[in-house]
Amino acid sequence: MKNVLKDKSFAFAVRVVKMAQWLRTEKLEYVLSKQVLRSGTAIGALVSEADFAQSKADFVSKMSISLKEANETRYWLELLKETDHIGETMFNNLFEDVSELIALLVSSIKTAKAKMKNE
Repeated sequence: MKNVLKDKSFAFAVRVVKMAQWLRTEKLEYVLSKQVLRSGTAIGALVSEADFAQSKADFVSKMSISLKEANETRYWLELLKETDHIGETMFNNLFEDVSELIALLVSSIKTAKAKMKNE
């Protein structure tokens, strides 16, 4: 079965890795690129971990941490744009993707919490 959140978070991580590489080689930017690389790739890693959660509560916890990482990534992207490290087009594309991930994560967390209450 296809997992949209897992697929989108993985594709986003690939884009973040490529952006971080570009920031290091083209812009000689090492600190912010490392921050966005860490948080941007953690989103998908946590979604992947949630597949093997030990309980619904563990699932919600992993997804909630993923949501925090996504929100942090959004912050780093805004900072990179405002400090002229990335352009408007790159920012808009990545910001749109991370915002979509945030919406999917919020929906997944709400659904899981609702199922927990009904059990």
